[in-house]
Amino acid sequence: MTSRTVDVLLVGGGLANGLLALALTQRRPDLSVLVLEAGDRLGGNHTWSFHDTDLDAAGSALVAPLVAHRWPAQAVVFPGHARELASGYASVPSDRFHDVLAARLGDRVRLGASVAALTPTTATLSDGAVLTALTVIDGRGPAPSPHLRLGWQTFLGEEIRLAAPHGVRAPVIMDATVPQRGGYRFVYVLPFGPDRLLVEDTAYADARDQPGLDHADSLAAYRRARGWGEAEVIRRETGVLPITLDGDVEAFWAAADGIPRSGLRAGLFHPTTGYSLPDAARLALLVADLPDHAAPAVFAAIRDHAVRTFKERRFFRALNRMLFLAGRPEARVGVMERFYRLPRPLIERFYAARLTPLDKARLLAGKPPVPVGAALAAIAAPTLRRRLP
Repeated sequence: MTSRTVDVLLVGGGLANGLLALALTQRRPDLSVLVLEAGDRLGGNHTWSFHDTDLDAAGSALVAPLVAHRWPAQAVVFPGHARELASGYASVPSDRFHDVLAARLGDRVRLGASVAALTPTTATLSDGAVLTALTVIDGRGPAPSPHLRLGWQTFLGEEIRLAAPHGVRAPVIMDATVPQRGGYRFVYVLPFGPDRLLVEDTAYADARDQPGLDHADSLAAYRRARGWGEAEVIRRETGVLPITLDGDVEAFWAAADGIPRSGLRAGLFHPTTGYSLPDAARLALLVADLPDHAAPAVFAAIRDHAVRTFKERRFFRALNRMLFLAGRPEARVGVMERFYRLPRPLIERFYAARLTPLDKARLLAGKPPVPVGAALAAIAAPTLRRRLP
């Protein structure tokens, strides 16, 4: 009989599994936990952000040790509209994520551990070693699936240090005054210090590898326009986040072969914004508080939570279809500018994915900033078997 290596084996040391490990060690110290990460650091090279209103008290407490930056407000800038919202915002950089989790988990983390194959209770490493567990949870990021129809949010970011103070007081979560080429384009700016910024050029694109987005050129042009051309580049980060248009969530989970999943691999992210930290925190607390951590029970709990969440968010997918399918890519900025004229509490509920029926009616009221017929067709029609324009 094979002896068990560990109770909970977390494959992938990114955001979702990192929060899972943190929650399990805090709330279930009787369970043994091991994190396998193929890279040389937990969290890779990322910055995760969230709005204060995205998390409940338990989620906020779980994430708090990982937060390196907090601001009491945030701003948006559009061609015809600029606004500062008195809504708290926070960021978790991957360096802080790694340092905190490595210190707390110690030898419960294995770096450089490449996994070749998984079952619900085993992980086969690339060197042939087999680890066994009560449950394996796969958190290695999104995997291609024929059961999801996706658009993409692609970005290139640079953390820079300037020779003089930049004067940016609050995060600019969208500056859409930049040229609208190849999709909805905006620059995202986080002030990490008086002379330090994270500046990201972002596009809502039809394809994850869409040509012509020229993130580096766009970012350089933005820095020149703001007078930030001469700067030390501390680090760069790139990303491609899924934006859900449609899907068959039951088939998506049937294809998991009984292996529990977390994070983007479980389809747990905000369908429109791509933000994943709030969903990762909720899942971590859910799994930690389960009475049974055997693989069948964990798989069923995660699948049921993910299926329920997917179905509850159908309205967001309808809005995404309007954004991606109802007009020219360069016209998408009008949809977002109109959204940011709405009341702040509604915007907060949108980011938290907790819209009320009245909120949904308000979002659809009036003439949309794209052709009406195309907007209605995009909202109403499933797109799993349709091509993007």
